[in-house]
Amino acid sequence: MTTKAVHPGARHRNPMDRQSIGDRVISVITYIVYAFFAFVCAYPFYYIIINSISANNLSERGKVLFWPMEVHFKNYERMVSIPGLMDAAKISLLRTVIGTILTVMIAAFLGYMFTRETMWKRKLWFRFVAVTMYFNAGIIPWVLCMRNLGLANNFWGYVFPMIVQPFYIILCKTYCESVPKELQEAAEIDGAGTLRVFWQIMLPVIKPILATIAIFAAVNQWNAFQDNLLLMTNRPDLNTLQYVLYQYISQANSLKTLISNTTNSSAIMAGLATAATATSIRMSVTVVVVLPVMLIYPFFQRFFTKGIMIGAVKG
Repeated sequence: MTTKAVHPGARHRNPMDRQSIGDRVISVITYIVYAFFAFVCAYPFYYIIINSISANNLSERGKVLFWPMEVHFKNYERMVSIPGLMDAAKISLLRTVIGTILTVMIAAFLGYMFTRETMWKRKLWFRFVAVTMYFNAGIIPWVLCMRNLGLANNFWGYVFPMIVQPFYIILCKTYCESVPKELQEAAEIDGAGTLRVFWQIMLPVIKPILATIAIFAAVNQWNAFQDNLLLMTNRPDLNTLQYVLYQYISQANSLKTLISNTTNSSAIMAGLATAATATSIRMSVTVVVVLPVMLIYPFFQRFFTKGIMIGAVKG
């Protein structure tokens, strides 16, 4: 009985080599389509960055399309000179960190409790929370309510109104329902109470959905500025980075006056102010606001699919 010799490289051939011509054509077209969509998604961010560091007069005329031209960083130097910018960045960072932690913990705990059959009137409370996704009183009643609660001109006015998010609670509830009940039952047999089961059993298991909620909540907190506009009317020390930059953009036409008030070197800064344009200001501000999110997102991206999809299919 004889056996055929197998070429050493045969076992390691690319699966593409075994595809038919039609399959290869489909694969090539698929790669081209996905590459095009990837370019469409990534190019706007690249365009903003190269325009923020290119010559302002060329950027204003739309000459910068694919490569930066006459690179400089004076747009960012101007932004650093804005009064209160660093303090505003600290407020934004603080509200983002505290608000994200509280939002995640509240969503996790309520989502878990809504899966407990022993919770009193759990269906009623769940519907009570969920209905707020579709109905709200409006901006004026909201502002009046915040003032009556003492949250106007108060840092906690940034945090408390956003920590209970029905959508995040529903995500956690769905995820918790996908966790085998045997884990909870085994802990309860050993004498663990509700809080201990939540902290020691559920939290480690539902980390993917918590990471997903964390990035959503962080982006919402980081980008918010309307609450600053409506609530912090007498506390400029509580202005957020987004609100300060919003004011900076709105004053783009009078940038020369703004910069002259933030430096002692008026002669030099007057020349820079003349070179600045509304387009360069918008591009620079956009980079400053978006860049932190772009840097953090890749670390959480791997949790997104798993965090949202687990629990979506039953049976």
